[in-house]
Amino acid sequence: MLEGILFFPVTPFAKDGSIGTAKLSEHLRAGIEAGPGGVFVACGTGEFHALDLEEFASAVRTAVRVADGRVPVFAGAGGPLPLARRYARAAEEAGADGLLLMPPYLVAGPPAGLAAYVREVVAATSLKVIVYQRGTARFDVPAALEVARLPRVVGLKDGTGDLDLLARIVTAVRADPATGGRDFQFFNGMPTAEGTQLAYRGIGVELYSSAVFCFAPETALAFHRALTTGDDELVQRLLAGFFHPLIALRERVPGYAVALVKAAVRLRGLDVGGVRPPLTDPTPGHLAELEEIIARGEAIR
Repeated sequence: MLEGILFFPVTPFAKDGSIGTAKLSEHLRAGIEAGPGGVFVACGTGEFHALDLEEFASAVRTAVRVADGRVPVFAGAGGPLPLARRYARAAEEAGADGLLLMPPYLVAGPPAGLAAYVREVVAATSLKVIVYQRGTARFDVPAALEVARLPRVVGLKDGTGDLDLLARIVTAVRADPATGGRDFQFFNGMPTAEGTQLAYRGIGVELYSSAVFCFAPETALAFHRALTTGDDELVQRLLAGFFHPLIALRERVPGYAVALVKAAVRLRGLDVGGVRPPLTDPTPGHLAELEEIIARGEAIR
């Protein structure tokens, strides 16, 4: 069972374009010392879409080594089915505790096809699997139940923002005799999830991923404490002064959900390089805005 804030580290790139494992180790050590409930390496924030298999395996091995059993390590997998199976096996060989199974790219399959996709990837590994519904992957209630009943599927992460559908999925899974007795967890996986977490908590989804934790762990933890202890006044101040301005900046350019996070890590003193195409790094003007937003968040806590 996962709890607390979930840490999604960026993947550093050196000037020659290779993965900077030393920088990744430093990034991971700082994040783990701040106290997350789990590490999700080489996932969306970690530019899974831009990593080849060798790079992916190197990132996962690094995370497993640095975590050293202190927190569970989940690794990304996804894309075309044959590749998703290969990434799943590579994650297991690298010592990961589980997978975050992301959507297949480009094609939009029906819910029954998505359930079949999950079954085939799960069959390729003995790891626990959290399924990410977002973009081209949208489950209806019957397909979500089918996936949740797979013994090694332990969670569903939602990045669609369709709370009506998710509420029905949550209710159905928790009421189902085959899944209700297991430790099955739901996650808010929206970009900058803090901005929607009040709504997700309203339908019983307590866990969320925090990209902000990568570069401002104190602010992310302050929000989480305020949220879980009922400090509504601090929650609203952090939303108004930090998270909502960050979201507004993020929405100006496609891909800023990752590029701004990576830029913020650099602003905080760790040179993790830029993003790989097709993403683009923030403009100087946007970097200045980002720096101001980070400072406002620090002042609010």
